[in-house]
Amino acid sequence: MGLFGKIFEKKECTVCGGEIGLLGNRKLEDGNLCKECAKKLSPFFSDRRHSTVEEIKTQLAYREENQRQLANFHPTLTYGHNGRKIYVDMAQNKFIVTRSSSWRNENPDIIDFSQVTACDTDIKEHRRELYYRDKEGQNRSYHPPRYEYNYEFKATIRVNSPWFDEIDVELSEGNRPDSVHNMAYRDLEQQLYDMASVLMGRGSTRVGYNSTQQPMHQMNQPMYQSMQQPMQQPMQNFAPHASVASAGMWTCSCGTTNSGRFCQNCGATQQVQRDFVCDKCGWRPQPGQSFPRFCPNCGDPFDQNDMR
Repeated sequence: MGLFGKIFEKKECTVCGGEIGLLGNRKLEDGNLCKECAKKLSPFFSDRRHSTVEEIKTQLAYREENQRQLANFHPTLTYGHNGRKIYVDMAQNKFIVTRSSSWRNENPDIIDFSQVTACDTDIKEHRRELYYRDKEGQNRSYHPPRYEYNYEFKATIRVNSPWFDEIDVELSEGNRPDSVHNMAYRDLEQQLYDMASVLMGRGSTRVGYNSTQQPMHQMNQPMYQSMQQPMQQPMQNFAPHASVASAGMWTCSCGTTNSGRFCQNCGATQQVQRDFVCDKCGWRPQPGQSFPRFCPNCGDPFDQNDMR
């Protein structure tokens, strides 16, 4: 059989047994996969070509069970706005990552906090030099040079899973701040570190933390909005100290006094007392003192490594 004969030869999906149409074959290590079955695989799975038929069948069985479990997944926190968003169910200590607003139909992988081995955060500065045109129409540098900036807030979530080991998320996708001094930068910075703390099972680092559901261009308002309670007063600085009453009682931001981990009125999670201590020199802010971005004693930037 010639080359063209092989191209038009009918193939059968080794997984479901269905006929594979022209250009619809997805090769496996020991068989063929139709595009319909391929669509059901995890969106974070990238090693299909080196997978066996049995491995694909096992993953598809897991994906069917994942679809059933989504019916009981109820997010209480959301991180990000454009691109991939992270939905967190704090009651079950689980989360999903998806680009789709109709995520129940997309079947995103449900990941337990216990599967997260690390959450690496990174804030990258990108700059582009600005020029002016001289009388001859040539681009010339300003003296001193002028630059245009934008800042990328990215996290790499490392996961213990049979099907994938990491997920990349950019919280600033499509809306990167252009200055370290504006509210957009500070909100994304706090949101990035809070997300890392939550996914690592340490809880929120902000008092009265609320998730975001509003567009990022509304930067005159805080980016954290609760899915279960009204918008809280904006916070200009980190507020690492949470007040928890004695004898296990605590008062939620909605005003309800509770004894369990979750508010019986609005479902918010109890915020435990947290502190920030510089991991380089040991400096810590005094009660009521504004939280700086850099340690005033040694200059080290504050991040999740300084959470206590």
